[in-house]
Amino acid sequence: MDGFTAWLLRHVTDQDAPGELARRAAADPDWPEQPDRLETFTEHMENGRATQAALQDLTDAWVRYASR
Repeated sequence: MDGFTAWLLRHVTDQDAPGELARRAAADPDWPEQPDRLETFTEHMENGRATQAALQDLTDAWVRYASR
């Protein structure tokens, strides 16, 4: 596995917003692995009724991922 999900799951022990998002993703059996697009993950979280704060955490994590 590569891409955003793999990158995110490497942060599962972090005590920050990406870490929280990583734990959420790890616990979600339906968390998407592909395609590697922000919209895929945003739609998944919106369908799960994520809060605006959680969606912002996703966007922030995506920016960190994309800028690496």
